[in-house]
Amino acid sequence: MMRVVSILVVVFGHWLMAAVTIEDGELVPGHLLELAEWTHPLTWVFQVMPVFFFVGGYANGLSWRSARRRGEPYGTWLRTRLRRLGIPVVPLLIVWSVGGWLALRLGLDWELLQLASRVALVPTWFLAAYVVIVTLAPVALTIWERFGWRSIVAGLALAGAADILAIGADLVPVGFLNYVLVWGTVHQLGYAWLDDRLGGLRRRAWLALGGFSATLILVWAGPYPVPMVGIDTTQVTNTYPPRVTLALLGIFQAGLVLLAEPWLARQLQRLRLWMFVVGISAQIMTLYLWHLTAMVVLIGLGIFTGGLGFGIEPLTTAWWLSRPVWFLILGVLTAGFLAIFARFERPAPDPRPAPPWWRPILAMLFLCAGLGFLAAIGIADEDGLNGVILSLPIVGVIVGGIVRSPRSPVNMS
Repeated sequence: MMRVVSILVVVFGHWLMAAVTIEDGELVPGHLLELAEWTHPLTWVFQVMPVFFFVGGYANGLSWRSARRRGEPYGTWLRTRLRRLGIPVVPLLIVWSVGGWLALRLGLDWELLQLASRVALVPTWFLAAYVVIVTLAPVALTIWERFGWRSIVAGLALAGAADILAIGADLVPVGFLNYVLVWGTVHQLGYAWLDDRLGGLRRRAWLALGGFSATLILVWAGPYPVPMVGIDTTQVTNTYPPRVTLALLGIFQAGLVLLAEPWLARQLQRLRLWMFVVGISAQIMTLYLWHLTAMVVLIGLGIFTGGLGFGIEPLTTAWWLSRPVWFLILGVLTAGFLAIFARFERPAPDPRPAPPWWRPILAMLFLCAGLGFLAAIGIADEDGLNGVILSLPIVGVIVGGIVRSPRSPVNMS
């Protein structure tokens, strides 16, 4: 249920942040966080990516221990995890490749296509980071089993050191190590939950208070901004690359989530809510990957119709009153994408023999490289589509054996 609540916060948060208007057929981009500074503290609750890594630590630790007991090889385990994570991104990239090619042929300015694709493909940032952490999960679990809480303290210390070098010494590339250090530390906290090292209301309350206090001190005394999502009005952001503040925010949010755990468990005893949670869980990756494409499609329709529905000044009373309609239309469009693409999130059982350990790792490298380059360079430039970059994740899931070929050998044992 925690993942479902988190994904819904992400979806509605992204939709709410879009404060765009269309004037004389021209798109005027706008971002709620840039227009309303009072919203910045709210990101401490609504930036829920740390929750995904925290819950992911619990789930991946449980899954790997189960595989270890069965004697399942690492290659098989990782391939299974990547099938659920990697396959759903393939249709998204294919649609954007074909749609982008057609848009350029029909005369769409490449810079507008670049803006649209960057907005729509924002979710792939998280996916790339999460895939790396999943790949490292068995090693990280071994570290937790040997060193316990010291592994989390060490992760925080290393993430802080990376920030000092990246921000203080202007060694910017060092900061990107925090994609592993920050998210890996929050993921490590999920192992503590799995091993019942976070039981009791008092311990959970201290966890939340400690994480909140440490984050507050760093923001107050250090170079870190208040918003926990990236915006263009700050020189240093908390998200690109991730800073130690996000790891501490993850500790705060983990405490809140665990404090709410008994209440959430009681709510799940209601049949309708349980069915809703199960339904969203079955297509959670598709919802996450496609909800911003739905928003881009709606904005594109607004441009095509001369700005119909996009003439309201952001943050006015009329704009706030129009948000339920905005959410409803986006929900319908997203439901259409779910109906078409959610099937890719539920691949058939894979009876193939265990692959060598390096093959799914190769798939991970191609997948993350492609998504990383897309985030940095974008889908298009003045010469057209960046076809090689768009194809890297697709090539990765093929050569890495994540998707089955028709002639794949089957393990008959």
